[in-house]
Amino acid sequence: MNYLAHACLSFRQPEILVGNMISDFVKGKKKENYPGLIQKGIMLHRAIDAFTDTHEATRQAKRFFSPYYRLYAGAFVDVVYDHFLANDNNEFNQGQLMEFSQETYTLLNRFTAQLPAPFAAMLPYMEKQNWLYNYRYRWGIQNSFGGLVHRAAYLTESAPAFAIFEKHYYELHECYAAFFPTLKQMAWQHFQSLFPAS
Repeated sequence: MNYLAHACLSFRQPEILVGNMISDFVKGKKKENYPGLIQKGIMLHRAIDAFTDTHEATRQAKRFFSPYYRLYAGAFVDVVYDHFLANDNNEFNQGQLMEFSQETYTLLNRFTAQLPAPFAAMLPYMEKQNWLYNYRYRWGIQNSFGGLVHRAAYLTESAPAFAIFEKHYYELHECYAAFFPTLKQMAWQHFQSLFPAS
């Protein structure tokens, strides 16, 4: 999953949010350098990613991108899932998504000392360009695909990915609809396990 989903699946717990958002920038045992709750957020992120990667709906969605992007197919699917989450009325209406996005940026900015340098450098752009909210728009996904290609070592163009997204929009939405409720249930159970009743 991409940034909006990881933020959403932090269930408004600030340190869990931080860990969930920075996990891709924290490799292996480096998570042990962080306070306990942020470590738990990193672990939640990794559980979310493992569940996503092995879900049958994700495998179906990857097939649209795999012929052109091969091993990067999953990265494009992650962005696509955020688009459908941003437009999922069971999770957000338009006003709620804007409020949630601003709340997320505010919380992350409270923890700047804990953020890995690459994420800290990216956060002002995320906030200024309002990535979390703009996932709801097709042009926001087009921009996200461009950013993904820019960061990837072996990719050179994002236009084919956006064409695939447009062509298979409804099939991809069906994959999301089959997938996200099961992910949210898993993430909530994992989240609850981080705070065992005393």
